[in-house]
Amino acid sequence: MKVSFDFDGTLSRKDVQNFAKSLVNSGYDVWIVTSRFDDESAMKKNWHWIKGQNKNLFVVAEECGIKLNNIHFTCMESKSHFLKDKGFIFHIDDDVDELMDILNSKDSCKTVNVDHFEWKENCENILKKYLEN
Repeated sequence: MKVSFDFDGTLSRKDVQNFAKSLVNSGYDVWIVTSRFDDESAMKKNWHWIKGQNKNLFVVAEECGIKLNNIHFTCMESKSHFLKDKGFIFHIDDDVDELMDILNSKDSCKTVNVDHFEWKENCENILKKYLEN
């Protein structure tokens, strides 16, 4: 069962990292789907600073137990394009525009706003309903 986390403003938070770790430890296929540019794409644009910025993302991914192959850089394209039809149960993000775009894509992936005070409960409820079906 696949779940997706944004990085900046979401998985960069310790409370969200703890939740992601618990999902990994429970056997969920946890992904990072970020609007950031990957190192290779950034280097083609001569944006050398990106490599340093992404280092922290890779450190957090490793600490959470997220596989390198489960990190997707959208290079500022809508995350809905990557998520659509790939079986993600939910995507958690702090960007309302990204969340609305995913909703409007009519994909089965549920959206969770990490800035909502019940974000974790919302994720757990989505997972519970998914397992019941």
